[in-house]
Amino acid sequence: MLQTQAIAPEGQLLTEDEIRGALAQALERRFTNQRVLVLIPDHTRSLPLPFLFRALVESLRDTRQLDFMVALGTHPPLSETHLNALVGLTAEERQTTFAKIGLLNHAWDDPSALVTLGVMEQDEIRHIAGARWHSSLPSRVEIRLNKAVLAYDHLLILGPTFPHEVVGFSGGAKYLFPGISGPEMINATHWLGALAGVVGTIGIKDTPVRAMIHAAACRLTTPVTLIALTVEGHDLAGLFIGDLYQAWEAAADFSARRHIHWCEKPYQRVLSCAPPMYDELWTAAKAMYKLEPAVAVGGEVIIYAPHLSVVSHVHGKYIYEIGYHILDYFLADWERFKHIPLGVLAHSTHLRGSGRLENGIEKPNVRVTLASQIPPEDCARLNLGYLDPASINVNDWKDREDEGILYVPKAGEILYRLK
Repeated sequence: MLQTQAIAPEGQLLTEDEIRGALAQALERRFTNQRVLVLIPDHTRSLPLPFLFRALVESLRDTRQLDFMVALGTHPPLSETHLNALVGLTAEERQTTFAKIGLLNHAWDDPSALVTLGVMEQDEIRHIAGARWHSSLPSRVEIRLNKAVLAYDHLLILGPTFPHEVVGFSGGAKYLFPGISGPEMINATHWLGALAGVVGTIGIKDTPVRAMIHAAACRLTTPVTLIALTVEGHDLAGLFIGDLYQAWEAAADFSARRHIHWCEKPYQRVLSCAPPMYDELWTAAKAMYKLEPAVAVGGEVIIYAPHLSVVSHVHGKYIYEIGYHILDYFLADWERFKHIPLGVLAHSTHLRGSGRLENGIEKPNVRVTLASQIPPEDCARLNLGYLDPASINVNDWKDREDEGILYVPKAGEILYRLK
């Protein structure tokens, strides 16, 4: 097993030469004549992927087969054009220099693309969930992964680690579950995260969902090496290469120091700007997740996303059926909602935030207002506030922290939390 290597200088960013050198030192000649599959994120994650793709191809040039798979979870598959753009290839390069390297999508909803590694029975689920266990969790979960994992000699996972609303910190084995898993683990892990709540999960390393993901990953027999990244902007501040669990632990610890902004007092209003890489509310909701812990009860988060016109390409039908609500809203009327995929219910509660149900009346802690191309009548149907994005002048929001007003120019990755 490769001993975990770490490059994480405090307060500095890594140069391309430092990154190339670290990858070469850790990976060159380790996979000679082997078949290697690299799991990578899609366009909704920040990292210098085109540079890293070429650096990895160079370091792994003596492999027998080298392919890359996008760990999409339930995100829509990417076209060939978008796959090329994701890793920085021109169409000509794809047909010539990199013709032998596969660029693959994960298909979470195609049973023929999945293989079963085992089953997680109720006793194990209850033990992992601990105090967060609820009867709405599945009584058993089939552990399925993309069957490609058994067709290679080694898996590499390449991806960033950030505070995360479902699992605490992203990265590591999350690229297996839910990254390339079947719907059962996707739904179970997200619902367990919903039962724990965003505020009780995000930015916390040891969570029930992380424990469930690691328990499932233990069923995989194909060796895995992790290349965990700490990203700032589109540059790297940290690089951790080695054991799936040890490298992730080190990356999560470093992310906690670089990606959590500690606030002295709660904010009353936040203009949280979702960047264009979040092209549907399913992902742009991170503009709420990362801010809720720093917002006062009764405060407001405005998700400012003037580019956004879609709730979810994959799950929109269900979301429009149920709207966005706090957890207790669903649990109090479970028979009515139990047919909805648990992952969709989880997303609904994560965006709506925490709150309470009093005499059947829903009382969220934070008002969520959407300023996007999604029209006001849709926002009302979704149980969200609406604000015309054209009415917003971002300059009016800047430098007003002393008034309890916060402007976040690129929301979704940095966690804001009260001291």
